[in-house]
Amino acid sequence: MNPALQAVVTIAIGVGGCVGYFYLSNQFLDKVLFVPRGPNAGRNINRAEMIRPWLFLLPALVALGLYLAYPVFETLRLSLSERLPGGGSAWVGLDNYRQMLGEPKFWEAMRNNMMWLLIVPAFSTAFGLLAAQLTDRIRWGNIAKSLIFMPMAISFVGAAVIWKLVYDTRPVAQEQIGVLNAIVVALGGQPHTWLTIPFWNNFFLMAVLIWIQTGFAMVILSAALRGIPEETIEAAIVDGANPFQVFFRIKVPQISGTIVVVWTTITIVVLKVFDIVFAMTNGQWQTQVLANYMYDKLFRAGDWGVGSAAAMVIMLLVTPILVWNVWNARKEMK
Repeated sequence: MNPALQAVVTIAIGVGGCVGYFYLSNQFLDKVLFVPRGPNAGRNINRAEMIRPWLFLLPALVALGLYLAYPVFETLRLSLSERLPGGGSAWVGLDNYRQMLGEPKFWEAMRNNMMWLLIVPAFSTAFGLLAAQLTDRIRWGNIAKSLIFMPMAISFVGAAVIWKLVYDTRPVAQEQIGVLNAIVVALGGQPHTWLTIPFWNNFFLMAVLIWIQTGFAMVILSAALRGIPEETIEAAIVDGANPFQVFFRIKVPQISGTIVVVWTTITIVVLKVFDIVFAMTNGQWQTQVLANYMYDKLFRAGDWGVGSAAAMVIMLLVTPILVWNVWNARKEMK
């Protein structure tokens, strides 16, 4: 089937199925289960209205259970078991976790992830806040915002390929096509293989994610800055505050909640980072991260027990931040 026709058919079936489900389920509720007639009409109507919201929630609950809850419990089961040579699995308890904790590569991944957590959210949020403030003060600010936000439209793999070309290294006798080495050579230096320099290569990888996430932070924080009441800013100016004092003492405190949300959202992205490391270094040269470590164990080494244990570690690190974000969002809505 032609791909375009296949897409149209898929959309038609999906939309038609949703409409059919909601129509038939409501008909079953009103015409079969709780018929609004007779002496119990009022009670039947009330019962139907209590159940009706769950009809709308049911598809989402099924999807969440199938694609979220089931994988979590299955991954937990796999992390506590071991694949047998002849097929099947055997219960091994916490042996996979002990093996994982005894591997230097796991601790390298943990160390690198902690570095990413400290640097990427901080710089992305700071650059995003700076861009949001400055672009609101210039005439062509919307164009600047579009350019800064553009990396968000690129996949992580696409961004990794772009930056791998930026860091590209050619022999000294050849012309450098990598932007960074071209600049270094033009200034009289020698080209370097940037991605193979231990410790520092992690920062070169972080630059890619900072480049992507700055646009996200800028958009959210720009909206927050525009929501600040003008009266507070005007009052500060009348009291003699300079632009730096207005920004740091008036604006930033009023959008601190939004800054924290942006920070924690980027933190979740950092904890799951995989594409950039996989495409640029594949975890070599001391750049391993938890998601890439999990991938290596699951799909390369075929060790589903340790790989699933690594997946559970990532989930445990992400869950408190997710819970805090939800709690904070509910608190602000009250």
